Amino acid sequence: MKKIIYTLLICLLAATYSYAQELLIPLNDDYEMEIQTAAYSSDYRFHTAMKSWSEYQFKDILDLDSLNKSQFIVKNYNKKWKNIVWNSVFNTDFIGARTDDFYIGINPIVDFQVGKDGSKSTWVNTRGAEVKGTIGDNFAFYTNLRENQAVFPDYITDFANVNRVVPGQGHARTFKETGFDYANASAYISLRPMYWLNGTLGYGKNFIGDGYRSLILSDNAFAYPYVKLTADVWNIQYTCLYSQMSDKNRVLDDDTFARKNVVIHYLDWAVTKRLNLGLFDAMVCKGQDENGVRRGLDFQYINPIIFLRTTDYYVGDSPDNALLGATASFIAGKHTTFYAQFVLDEMTVKEFIGGNGYWANKQSYQFGVKSFDCFNVKNLFLQGEFNMVRPYMYSHYDGEDNYAHLNQPLAHPWGANFYEIVARAQYNYKRFYFQYKMNFGQWGDDITTEDGEFQYYGHDIYHNYYDYYQIEGYEKPYYGHYMLTGELNTLMMNNFVVSWLVNPSYNLNVFAEVTHRNQRIEGLDDINDFIISFGIRTTLDRKYYDF
Repeated sequence: MKKIIYTLLICLLAATYSYAQELLIPLNDDYEMEIQTAAYSSDYRFHTAMKSWSEYQFKDILDLDSLNKSQFIVKNYNKKWKNIVWNSVFNTDFIGARTDDFYIGINPIVDFQVGKDGSKSTWVNTRGAEVKGTIGDNFAFYTNLRENQAVFPDYITDFANVNRVVPGQGHARTFKETGFDYANASAYISLRPMYWLNGTLGYGKNFIGDGYRSLILSDNAFAYPYVKLTADVWNIQYTCLYSQMSDKNRVLDDDTFARKNVVIHYLDWAVTKRLNLGLFDAMVCKGQDENGVRRGLDFQYINPIIFLRTTDYYVGDSPDNALLGATASFIAGKHTTFYAQFVLDEMTVKEFIGGNGYWANKQSYQFGVKSFDCFNVKNLFLQGEFNMVRPYMYSHYDGEDNYAHLNQPLAHPWGANFYEIVARAQYNYKRFYFQYKMNFGQWGDDITTEDGEFQYYGHDIYHNYYDYYQIEGYEKPYYGHYMLTGELNTLMMNNFVVSWLVNPSYNLNVFAEVTHRNQRIEGLDDINDFIISFGIRTTLDRKYYDF
């Protein structure tokens, strides 16, 4: 994998041209609604699904510098140093320099918050910094580093203790009695050697889709090393993503975690200014054999042609894990987008039609709608989304080949065997932001009985899918695996955030947040969390605590 990355990097650096800047726009969209509104517009052909977007994509659509400056709070002090301090805190990069062919910005990353989960005191203490810049118009670089300590609400604490990771943020180490200490970082370099080709070498996250969730590839799990090649030809955008994931459940002789290589191809066709269609495939290949000997990456996986390698899998020539999928989005009116995803892990048509709950019919579905400047109210955003994932989806008979990274799913954080409804609303006036989110859903959980018997119903994607529990009353043991089979869990979460954007250049904001979480487990008492928190934080990425 390293040799491949180095080779691709050398090829990318071999040519230099001059085009628009290549910095990536952060995946968090809470404070980027004007950018989202421009992307999801019927005025332009825009490839919305593959994220992070680059500034280059907006060169003919939106002046990002002017947009940022439009949010500035201008003060004119008599002394120059006062103006510099004011702008560093409220408007511009904390430290920055810019010439015609060079830019660098250095900003603090903080998350200082305190709160309550019932009688339990919670807090987060994050300190870090980001460095970003461009050289010329075709090369960009970025890095950030964060050190964190935190005491979380009970349900997040339980998750971190079981999975040994803080959701989406890395390895969880115990801090004092009930807290966690964890560090995380991300970085990338991005180059556009030709106007139609971009290459990014990074350590971070990617996202494919138009929804709040993605059933293809989300930013739910921790950061990972990757190489991303994107070609824009005519109205088609084609992306090859080569990445390496880790499996925390297996430690090798050299004290490193087992690895897996994931290769993703995504083709997006902007059919019209309103309609986009996409095709997706992924192959997961574990990086070592049963004895821990490094397997290396099959050279065939480097082939950039979509569906070529997954075809080998489906005719039985590969031991690895394959996924296929499709996306669609349609803009109605000016800024209202209907979107959908379908992902196929396995399916037998005869069994699918038969409707007997065949365990190996593994698919996931997403349908949603979102609207910007809704009802002609500027900066009003509304979204509704439905997600459904069948049992055993994303799992594999070899746990190291499942579609996951560092004990978290690469797609939806709930794993499999669930459905979910998401509703979101946001409104901002100048620098004030009001955000509401509701999650409602059910899943069929796996069960460990009082006598220690484990019954696998396809919720946890880290188990061998051949260990499916045999449902009584069916002619064959692999029948009866319908949606929500297992221990029924029902979740209802409501979250409301009020914030004021202190600095739009690095999304520093002060906020107050209220969350109510109710989990009902069949036959047990409800679990309720009423969480309040407030503080100041730099919002650069999304943290998924809605599980």
